[in-house]
Amino acid sequence: MYTIVEILLLNSQFLLSYSGYLLALFINEYERITFINIMSNNPIIYGVEFQARSLCSLHANVDQDCFLIGTQSLITSNNQVHLVTLQEETNTLSPQIYEHSSGEIWSLASSPTDKRLISTCYASIERDCEKRTALWRLPEDDGQLENVITFPSEKYGTDVKVTTFHPTNDAYMCSVIDNNLVMWDVSESGVKIVCTAVLDGKGQPRFTTGKWNPQSVNLQFVTADDCNIKAWDLRSQTKIAWSLDGVHTQIIRDFDFNPNRHYYMATCGDDGYSKFWDIRNSSKPVISRADHSHWIWSIRYNPVHDELIGTASSDGQVLITRLAGISSAAIENEDLKTKISIEDKIVATCDQHEDSVYCVEWSSGDAWILASLSYDGRLLLNKVPKDEQLRILL
Repeated sequence: MYTIVEILLLNSQFLLSYSGYLLALFINEYERITFINIMSNNPIIYGVEFQARSLCSLHANVDQDCFLIGTQSLITSNNQVHLVTLQEETNTLSPQIYEHSSGEIWSLASSPTDKRLISTCYASIERDCEKRTALWRLPEDDGQLENVITFPSEKYGTDVKVTTFHPTNDAYMCSVIDNNLVMWDVSESGVKIVCTAVLDGKGQPRFTTGKWNPQSVNLQFVTADDCNIKAWDLRSQTKIAWSLDGVHTQIIRDFDFNPNRHYYMATCGDDGYSKFWDIRNSSKPVISRADHSHWIWSIRYNPVHDELIGTASSDGQVLITRLAGISSAAIENEDLKTKISIEDKIVATCDQHEDSVYCVEWSSGDAWILASLSYDGRLLLNKVPKDEQLRILL
């Protein structure tokens, strides 16, 4: 807990100065509290009224730093999608809040080409906590979410983990449901199934997550189940293109692909490790790190400077790690020995969360900004340290 030193009333807004932070406190009709950090070197903090564990960047908006948050209220009608935009002139956050009365949101995704299209996977108590999934359109200004499609996922299972957009073609989407993988075509009115795949094995295996492989020119979707990674060639419904088996000793929570270097990917899981792989050699990871003291829920390559990795954990910490030796910069600058010999290390530790941190996402507008979301509904925006920015740019 912080000690409040000073409270000033200015234009019906409160300014609080405490423990080296200068924050603005806003209270609106949603009884939501928003802390805005107006000091340049500290994180910007945004508070949501309800618990939350889903976060994504608004990928199609490359001109602004925008993030989407999905809430988890047990009262179905209370759930919301928050679109939070950073106003660079004032270094404050501007939220737009949309009702999501379908249920508590477990995951959400945004279109990489249309900044108004998003998908959610949600659970409703009225449906015995079955998880469903839908495609929504954000209003141009104020208004309500428009339900574009509610996917007919019931026949494939009751636990929809993710529904994601193809990296370049919004007509294609893919859902991970129990032990099923379903590819949808949403290009015309309605939705049709393109293909499906089933995870077979002993003990009723289930997928934990999945995402498109942005490195593949083909329709390749990658999934995690237990301690394994599988890449599915969706041109032939049941063909596995490649796999990494037993990559963690406990369940895999997340993975990500290096956006600038082919064949390289990162994984993380309940064993507290983040591992980095060359999928052409699955016998052992290129790098294995145990920087967190508990489960790692999320891992993300920086979309521009892929030597920077963001991770989030149940230990309440967010880390930015530099792995220069396996980055695309190391390949492009093989003659610059100083670039290659730079020590891999943690360059920033963000410990202002007070609960488990489930998500990290880099901004699509400013590649130096990393957003993180903890279960108590606290969103933090941190920047890569200035000296690290200069080292990378120079």
